Amino acid sequence: MHILCALFFSDATTAKKKLICCLPMLLRLHIQNYAIIDRLEIIFNSGLNIITGETGAGKSILMGALGLILGERADSSVLQDKDKKCIVEGFFSFHNHTGVIAFLKDNELDALDELEIRREITAGGKSRAFVNDTPVNLNQLKELCRLLVDLHQQFDTQDLGNTGFQQDVLDAMAGNSGPMQEYLGRYRRYQTASAELEEMRERQSRANAELDYHRFLFEELDHMEFRENELEDLDTELKLQSNAENVKAQLDAIGLVLTTNDEPVVAQLRTVGNKLVSIQSFHKDIAILLQRLQATQVELRDIASELESINDHIIFSGERIQQINDRISMGYKLLKKHNVRTTAGLLEIRDELRKKLNDILNLGDLILEKEKAASGLLLQCNTAAAEISARRKKVLGPFSERINGLLDRVGMPNAGFRVHLQPLEKVSDSGTDRTEFLFNANLPPGRSGNGGQEDAHFEPLRKVASGGELSRLMLCIKSLVAKQMQLPTLIFDEIDTGISGEAAKQVGVIMKELSGLHQLISITHQPQIAAKADAHYLVFKAVEKNRIVTSVKLLSSEERIVAIARMLSGEKPTDAAMQNAREMVGN
Repeated sequence: MHILCALFFSDATTAKKKLICCLPMLLRLHIQNYAIIDRLEIIFNSGLNIITGETGAGKSILMGALGLILGERADSSVLQDKDKKCIVEGFFSFHNHTGVIAFLKDNELDALDELEIRREITAGGKSRAFVNDTPVNLNQLKELCRLLVDLHQQFDTQDLGNTGFQQDVLDAMAGNSGPMQEYLGRYRRYQTASAELEEMRERQSRANAELDYHRFLFEELDHMEFRENELEDLDTELKLQSNAENVKAQLDAIGLVLTTNDEPVVAQLRTVGNKLVSIQSFHKDIAILLQRLQATQVELRDIASELESINDHIIFSGERIQQINDRISMGYKLLKKHNVRTTAGLLEIRDELRKKLNDILNLGDLILEKEKAASGLLLQCNTAAAEISARRKKVLGPFSERINGLLDRVGMPNAGFRVHLQPLEKVSDSGTDRTEFLFNANLPPGRSGNGGQEDAHFEPLRKVASGGELSRLMLCIKSLVAKQMQLPTLIFDEIDTGISGEAAKQVGVIMKELSGLHQLISITHQPQIAAKADAHYLVFKAVEKNRIVTSVKLLSSEERIVAIARMLSGEKPTDAAMQNAREMVGN
């Protein structure tokens, strides 16, 4: 069965829509093959959406299906028809919501005018999630849906007991949203500077542990004062010194052949040249050959002269050989020690060690600069945090008084609420103090949480409040901060348990006020709350093709009267109940 709940907005509703246009809103919910839901689609109003129905009609099933697109776990047991997939789709508007836009950008998801979130469960129990038809994992789904929907059920203490949420609430009441953003920017810069300072100190500590060793290595290399290619040159010189006598003997012999024996080569070439001079006029090529011979003669004289010079400079010295051997021996030890093969390798290591030593010395100066920067940022954080804390303290009393007043309205006259600011030893992401909501459900009659009782009468909210108390307290808190906080769609699942009469009426009034700024969806059994609806949906069971299925219907004005009258007096409402229902809706 496929039921489409269409809405036609009045001028007043349209104005309300404009008021909440910048906030996320659940436009419609499509459910297929989930539990006893065959197929249905609900189109929601922008204001207060009330869902009613008999016990067992399927309201909890509706919430279960919604929970799937919010990232809750699922299995194949929810499938009505085991041969088909279960599909739950939620369509949201989000307009210029900065958090949603940032999430879509960070996760490379399409930012369309309308946001479609889909969850599919196969017969085998496999689950898949999609955002705008792009697959996402459950963590991504949960992160996105936290920006879109705030689902509060009985015994659901996750948000209200969360100190981060409590901090946000208090800061919203104190007007700290802007100052907190500025503070967090300074705090993150301080954290970054502190982390960099700690890393530099650790690096200095490690460097200091190796400082003496590095200094020893550097001084060992620097003391040697190696020239470029020195070891290679010394090796060549050692070979020459070791063979000096043989080299000189050979050079002397060559000198004799070239210039000084009875018939030296140079003299013979001169004789040959003179003979060529006498016959050069008889053949044109002889003159060219004569020039080449004369050039060879000059070259041989130069060679003989240079060989003589080399011979004169080769002086055998046992002392020099010892010096060379000693220096090469030291050089080879250093080559082996540093696992390099050349003098250039040793010089490179020496320069690296010099740089390390200089870096260690310079690191001290850098640490001093970073300490000064971190101290400056810490001072800024402390100054900003002190101003934020002062604003918080200023609203503690008034905020608690307003909450206690609302608690009295919603049927909790003996409950007390107060806010405790716990000083912190150092700055944190919440400033220099942390917020803790305290609660007492059973104060003596006539004594509220503002009567000056010691904090010993109160315990942290997460420890002592029951599910129903938490639900109503959450409603009170969110009604106060609605104008200051960018809340998503608010969904309350039977938060009216245990109340009736005037308390239920006041819950409805508070919901109605809150829905002027935020979309609200609430499941209720209370006619006083249902009467405040902008759109009233009835969940009921029907028989279709010999199967019981859950259906949802958007009620017309007259159908609302009947439904509320039944909530007041039973299946067959009396005339008095009908009249009472008309008055409740009219009011």
